Amino acid sequence: MNTSVWREMLRLARPWLLAGTLLFYAIGAGIAHFLGTRIDLAVYILGQACVLLLALISAYLSEYFAMLEYPVLKRGQNGANRAEEFLRLRNALVQAAAVALTVGAVLTVMLFARGAVNLPAILFLGTAFLLAFFYAVPPMRLARSGYGELVTALFLTGITPALAYALQTGETHRLLILLTFPLTAICIAMLLANDLETYYTDIKDGRKTLMVAVGWQRGMSLHNILVLFSYLLVGLAAVLKLPWPLAWPMLATMPVGLFQIWQMWQINNGVKPRWRLLRMTAYASFGIMAYLVAFALWTG
Repeated sequence: MNTSVWREMLRLARPWLLAGTLLFYAIGAGIAHFLGTRIDLAVYILGQACVLLLALISAYLSEYFAMLEYPVLKRGQNGANRAEEFLRLRNALVQAAAVALTVGAVLTVMLFARGAVNLPAILFLGTAFLLAFFYAVPPMRLARSGYGELVTALFLTGITPALAYALQTGETHRLLILLTFPLTAICIAMLLANDLETYYTDIKDGRKTLMVAVGWQRGMSLHNILVLFSYLLVGLAAVLKLPWPLAWPMLATMPVGLFQIWQMWQINNGVKPRWRLLRMTAYASFGIMAYLVAFALWTG
């Protein structure tokens, strides 16, 4: 494959999601560490690799089936070279997904061999596989159903940390719910903010995102509600005995979240959008909150 194909494959891998799996897997294992469990490094690495591979499989298969809908460029339209590059990329995507699936199966067997796979881990790993698979593959293709963002948020902020914790401890814990529910809400808000910029293009091209499914006005209102709801959940979690060293870092990101709401309110009132700033703010409110939680868990 030439350099342009490799570059395109890297972009289609959704690097932000891969980075997110590293962070949220660390949160799940960090909860176990915070509660006094000794972390098995080999199990940690094997489990993390499985989650990364599932995210990669989902991204590549989603793009592969999307590309099957595109007509192959013919000689004379945009040149034979571009058509060949299109086919090379499409073939490379499905081949990479197949390799990732094979490697993931081998790593899962290794987890079984180490005795790390218990009933909760089986349930979470199975759910992660089903979400990744049906996100991309027909007939469900949740990525094109309008609910792809919900699936992504559940996979990243819910299943990933729960799997990491289960592999280390063999059970679940209420801290998983108290910490991940606010992060799930602000993750969906982040994805809605990113969908807004391409709203009309998505409608024109027939792509059904969550923003398209709910409509731009309701989507913007839903975004603002989710950001506020995230911080409300943190406050509720603190009332329900979430340790303060874990609660205050999440609340510390509130100014960024309120700035994100203000930007959405400005757009709704006709102010010219500053899309790059909105994207950066959305990623920051979500990413900083998750990072501070992970940091607090591992240093607490």
